Amino acid sequence: MAETNLTLVTEFLLMAFTEYPERAFPLFLLFLCIYLITLSGNLGMIILIRMDRRLHTPMYFLLRHLSFMDICYSSVTVPQTMAVLLEHGAALSHSRCAAQFFLFTFFGSIDCYLLAIMAYDRYVAVCQPLLYVTIMTQKAQLGFVSGAYVAGLFSALVRTVSAFTLSFCGNGEIDFIFCDLPPLLKLTCGDSYTQEVVIIVFAIFVLPACMVVILVSYLFIMVAVMRIPSAGGRAKTFSTCASHLTAVSLFFGTLIFMYLRDNSGQSSEKDRVVSVFYTTVIPMLNPLIYSLRNKEVKEALRNILSRIQLS
Repeated sequence: MAETNLTLVTEFLLMAFTEYPERAFPLFLLFLCIYLITLSGNLGMIILIRMDRRLHTPMYFLLRHLSFMDICYSSVTVPQTMAVLLEHGAALSHSRCAAQFFLFTFFGSIDCYLLAIMAYDRYVAVCQPLLYVTIMTQKAQLGFVSGAYVAGLFSALVRTVSAFTLSFCGNGEIDFIFCDLPPLLKLTCGDSYTQEVVIIVFAIFVLPACMVVILVSYLFIMVAVMRIPSAGGRAKTFSTCASHLTAVSLFFGTLIFMYLRDNSGQSSEKDRVVSVFYTTVIPMLNPLIYSLRNKEVKEALRNILSRIQLS
């Protein structure tokens, strides 16, 4: 390869949706509304769990951390996307792109681990109810959450260092809503074998590992539910898992589509739609999923609202 054809990238240009300038402002308003709903919904969930003593259980302790992660996760990407739409593109320095990539990976990894821990919590609650209090102690909860944060930090550090030791060539344009690994790899020049190995290692030790925990937990849950003689009892028991199962299906389904497939020859338009879904829409939907399909949350919300009206 001739050296004259290689221009090292010192800054990246986010260009997602800039081919439709007439749609920029409506899309900006849409993202703004989604972001405000995400912030208010997840913050409201955190406050509700904090205020209602009946929600001071291991499951809601984990849900509180999940809501906090959804706020952080969304805040890494959505404001940047709105800036791209308003300015018809946005330039990011090498270090700023790396910082965004690190934070996105950090919060996203913790989300994966928390959903897996929540599946284990449901397994203990359904399959070993008499031991639930002794297994899911406050110390155990803190240990699980601390482990998720440490593992997320390690994963983010490894992936960020590996990705940004690459050399990037060309015009630096990224047809994406944020600095993510698939579009960055398209700009690499030279050997990227090591970085591709890191992607595989990340895929093996984060996504499938968490999915195995979730699938095994729900396999035992289904066996336990099928042993319940009455249909009403089976429905009531499984309903305690419905919200979590819905959140898991949405989150991991989009991540699998994005990261556990061959990206060669794939439509960047399709990738952008999927990335918007898992970075923007899912954090907005999670509070709705856990409130609309959860009797305890709905009762707690009614109690809080009645207290406000009485005061």
